[in-house]
Amino acid sequence: MTWTRLDVPVATRAPTGQTAAYLGAGPDALLVDPAGRTDALSDAVSDASVGHVAVTHHHPDHVGGVAHYARETGATVWARRGRKAAFEAATGVAPDRTFVEGTTIPAGDGVDVVDLPGHAPEHVGFATRPGVVSGDVAVAERSVVVGAPEGDVRAYLTSLRRLHARNPARLFPGHGPTIADPRRACARLLRHRLDRERRVRAAVEAGVTTVGDVLDRAYEKDLTGVRDLARATVVAHLEKLAVEGTVRWDGQRARPAD
Repeated sequence: MTWTRLDVPVATRAPTGQTAAYLGAGPDALLVDPAGRTDALSDAVSDASVGHVAVTHHHPDHVGGVAHYARETGATVWARRGRKAAFEAATGVAPDRTFVEGTTIPAGDGVDVVDLPGHAPEHVGFATRPGVVSGDVAVAERSVVVGAPEGDVRAYLTSLRRLHARNPARLFPGHGPTIADPRRACARLLRHRLDRERRVRAAVEAGVTTVGDVLDRAYEKDLTGVRDLARATVVAHLEKLAVEGTVRWDGQRARPAD
């Protein structure tokens, strides 16, 4: 099944200022991440046979059009099992069905659900032969925010490794261009995230204790406009290091492990 991409202008922290919605081809097509309503997306939906609506995750810049297009098409609305209430709170519509890793949504010739948590706890991808609609797990340039309280660095690294091993033909991300070499992109993002972790750990081992001071040591660059995101990322890294026993972290101060 091929995917048609329609970029939707939306309030987002992503540099593009847009979120990509994806519409599958064929009968009972799947609409993924309708972030809002646009004429182009509405025209594409009206010309298609949409039977299913789903999102990669519940962040506001991915869900704004879910209720509208579900109502317009009468499609089956899907959500991650165990996250139905969160989905309804985010989208304004209750899901009809739920999926887990390995569920095949009966759209076109079948769309397989792939668990890709980390950026958000419920994050998934939708896999077909041309590639994986991958939401915010990967980008062609820059990096992905994995910030506390919902971001989980350990889960995110696992998701990148799973995608690398899966080696899909393409990744169709929520922001930025299509990723033609998924393994290269995943490897780059893994290196970036592990390098950031090394900087966070080095700062703590050097005696830095507060999040703000760790942040300054770990980034060493101008964070104007994104300091809150970077701070949340540092906290997520400290949480990971604490779970692994590398640092001590009480939610306020970090110290080297004994």
